[in-house]
Amino acid sequence: MKYPIVEIFHSVQGEGYYSGIPHVFIRFGKCNLSCEWCDTEFNEYIDVEMTEVVDEVLSYDCKRVIFTGGEPALQDLYPIGYELKKYGISLSIETNGTIPINPIIDWICVSPKDQLYPNVKLKQITGDELKIVYCGQDLSMYDKLKKGFRHHFIQPCYDENISEEKNGKHFKIVENLVKQNPGWRLSLQTHKWMGIL
Repeated sequence: MKYPIVEIFHSVQGEGYYSGIPHVFIRFGKCNLSCEWCDTEFNEYIDVEMTEVVDEVLSYDCKRVIFTGGEPALQDLYPIGYELKKYGISLSIETNGTIPINPIIDWICVSPKDQLYPNVKLKQITGDELKIVYCGQDLSMYDKLKKGFRHHFIQPCYDENISEEKNGKHFKIVENLVKQNPGWRLSLQTHKWMGIL
């Protein structure tokens, strides 16, 4: 079995609940959305045999894997998940929530893109982590969705094409949102600030 792989790398999770914890990232190609701020060239991938993917993951001294993309839920994650779990590896996914997630996954982070795609229906409405990329939308649109998740994050939309000053002002807006809306936590893409993957 082959998977469309953009890259596999060992790094520290830079955002959300597991921020600061090492993981092996498996970045899959292909996506069913095309978000303007996406930092992944998800159409540039190579098809890699599952055994090669597993071997590369095992070459790192790390028991945590994150399936990311693109949209990783487009792939049949059960076969590779089953193989990785034989080695005691915990599986996480970062998804836009438009495709139901296979139960083999241990940790589900949904980052809905409904502010860009209001007509796209979420299929994964439960999970561990709800992560909203803030672009000025009304947070009340997530009131019902929040009930299906244990942890709630707001993340500033970091734009590498604008000045640090403008990004800083955007961060301040999100900081104030978190202070004014109990139950939300701030998530920052610290890996971008540090210049790491």
